[in-house]
Amino acid sequence: MIKYPKKLDLAKYKKTINNPENKFGLPREVKFCKKCVVSNQRPNSTIEFANKPSETKKTIHFDEEGICDACNFIKKKESINWQERELELQELCNKYRKNNGEYDCVIPGSGGKDSIFASHLLKNKYKMNPITVTWSPTIYTDWGWRNFSKWINTTADNILMTPCGKTHRLLTRLSLEKLLHPFQPFILGQKTLAAKMAKKFNIKLIIYGENEAEYGNPKVQNNDSKVSAALYESHLDIENFVLGGVKVKELIENYGVKLSELQSYLPLEKGDPNKISNLDFRYLGYYLKWHPQSCYYYSVDNCDFEAAPERTVGTYSKYNSIDDKVDDLHYYTTYIKFGIGRATYDAAQEIRSKDIEREEGVSLVKKFDGEYPERFQKEIFEYLSLNKRDFSEAYSMFEQPKFDRKYFDNLCDNFRSAHIWYNENGKWYLRKTVF
Repeated sequence: MIKYPKKLDLAKYKKTINNPENKFGLPREVKFCKKCVVSNQRPNSTIEFANKPSETKKTIHFDEEGICDACNFIKKKESINWQERELELQELCNKYRKNNGEYDCVIPGSGGKDSIFASHLLKNKYKMNPITVTWSPTIYTDWGWRNFSKWINTTADNILMTPCGKTHRLLTRLSLEKLLHPFQPFILGQKTLAAKMAKKFNIKLIIYGENEAEYGNPKVQNNDSKVSAALYESHLDIENFVLGGVKVKELIENYGVKLSELQSYLPLEKGDPNKISNLDFRYLGYYLKWHPQSCYYYSVDNCDFEAAPERTVGTYSKYNSIDDKVDDLHYYTTYIKFGIGRATYDAAQEIRSKDIEREEGVSLVKKFDGEYPERFQKEIFEYLSLNKRDFSEAYSMFEQPKFDRKYFDNLCDNFRSAHIWYNENGKWYLRKTVF
């Protein structure tokens, strides 16, 4: 039974408390990078199909001078010979290009600026024959759908995977309840889709956009162009897979979900030569000097990409991660769990790209970080509410199947870590900020 979120003991969140609890294994002392605005609470990418409520988070590393791995990675890029790297890209393309016109590479993407840049460039400049693959956003924005349509109409063939709506709704609700991570089902599907489609079409090369080291993933994983296969394969028995913080076996036995409805989320099995070991995962950002704003201008010029008509909630930009209405909720939950909102992510990236100065980034974080996502609230909460007709078994597993603002606020409070947050007169404050 999923109980109604409990009311917190606010005594544990007093401003004056000594040694406040640090959840998720996060660093007890909050520090901020001296070059950008990110804190040492930022979690690294995880293997999502093993993500459990009790998981200890690995976080971005700071060096002895207080500089984060992402900033050090960007500095390292300044000494790279990009002409040589592009020659390596040409060699890679020559290795896998099929001169008979058949698909020769898989490019995952949503139709955002980065996937448009990657697919259009590889097709038109490097003469590859890509097929693009897309895991459908949970709830498309109007402009996200228009950008997706422009992308597939101007670039390459596309496979759009739309999971069983009822199952995806349930997994999204469970991901919030168990992990405060509404994007987890989307991430699971997105990560598994490319490899499965590559296998289906006998394609060996899968190309992603920017290197994850751009955001602070460990440098040891990013010394070359290859993407770690560990993110796409599993050592687990199927019954022990965790989706939405719940084991597959439990989803089937207690929530009325069929195994066939979960297949699209499950990764490839490790060790089968016809599966994961036969695929070559690469970062395009290893070969080309990645610059998000340049990707945006490229996508505008070549595919008529459109920015959102309004500033994105929680930040100042209009063109990053704009295709899914759940994006707003996702970045708000990262703010709750880690004290890092959407403006922090955007500003840190633009400081590293030298598009803004750190002082400006600090001001933007102060102004926009943690903004509550009001604009799509009604639609999202209706999506997360379960009715008895469609969820006959799952419905009975929730003390309150309906999802509303009070429920969400209580749920969020249960994921706040006392070493990040304190409560005073019923209001929440960060113990330490970048400003």
